[in-house]
Amino acid sequence: MARFVALAESHGVAGYLATKLRPDGFLPFAPTKDALREAHRRQALTTMALVGELFRVQGILQAAQIPAVVVKGPVLSVRAFGDPGTRHYGDIDFLLCNAEIARASEALVAAGFLPRISAQAIRAQKDPGQYMFRRSETGSLIELHTERTLRYFPRPLPVEEFFLRKTTVPIDGRSAPALSLEDEFVLISIHGAKHFWERLMWVSDVAAIVHRHSEMDWARVRQTAGNVGAERMVRVALLLAQRLLGVSVPAEMKREVEADAACVPIVKKIETWLPFAGHEPPRMMRRALFRLRMRGDLLDGARYLTRLSLSPTEEDWSDNLDAPRTSWRESLQRPFRLARKYRRNSKGPG
Repeated sequence: MARFVALAESHGVAGYLATKLRPDGFLPFAPTKDALREAHRRQALTTMALVGELFRVQGILQAAQIPAVVVKGPVLSVRAFGDPGTRHYGDIDFLLCNAEIARASEALVAAGFLPRISAQAIRAQKDPGQYMFRRSETGSLIELHTERTLRYFPRPLPVEEFFLRKTTVPIDGRSAPALSLEDEFVLISIHGAKHFWERLMWVSDVAAIVHRHSEMDWARVRQTAGNVGAERMVRVALLLAQRLLGVSVPAEMKREVEADAACVPIVKKIETWLPFAGHEPPRMMRRALFRLRMRGDLLDGARYLTRLSLSPTEEDWSDNLDAPRTSWRESLQRPFRLARKYRRNSKGPG
């Protein structure tokens, strides 16, 4: 029982399982049901606080006249499951234009948030993995993303185009700014690929969106995916949802998913590390091959892998933040740091 609940929490699906419990439900042991409900209660308390931070930060950015949308988190939970507290998340993510990041950081710092990325690094135009802020009173985490931090997009994210199609999602009687459903679907497909689809929560997001939203404009999904070079990432996401959770690939996408011969082998590889819920990540060579194949053809894959391998984040930065945005030393150090990290963390079979 304890192992089942711990695994559900590691996969980020404990809340969803708890919402599906019935007196005659699929779990035969009452202690398991009680443990899932307790995990969901803890998650609900956390998400309630984070939703409050969402609207607090939304107000700060609006007052500074900084356009931004919420991605993933409570917006995705509402879209996928109909409730902001069903899906697991530990922070609130905003997307904005990189040109606005300095003003956004200043506004959040003035409101009492503690930045992980210094103003000096921002002035030097360093590109972190995300701009993280922690509210000193509550410890809540806010992450700001831009077209430069979302480096796992094969091509730069067209933020202004995405903003032209933005919409709102109702959360607790208020409206949160959000990407269009189609643009968010492409984003979560890329996000799942970024994390090697190591947790069921990312697959369940895809499955739930496909199941709940028959109005999805798949022509728009294909166009957006094509514009950012994520066609195969979307196909793999759909095939994972079908193979693991029984949600059929939409008829509009079925032919191209079946025509991409690489999708089935990629999904089978994902299935070998998925049971570990991220605790035993794929080894370095498997990671590199996955990145290479997810991009499409060999040349595009090699370019994608090279860029990811040589684009330093805050973990690679030197102490000299006045150095140019990307120094050759930081770029060359990055692959060696990654090799050490994943050689140390990988314990499973090669």
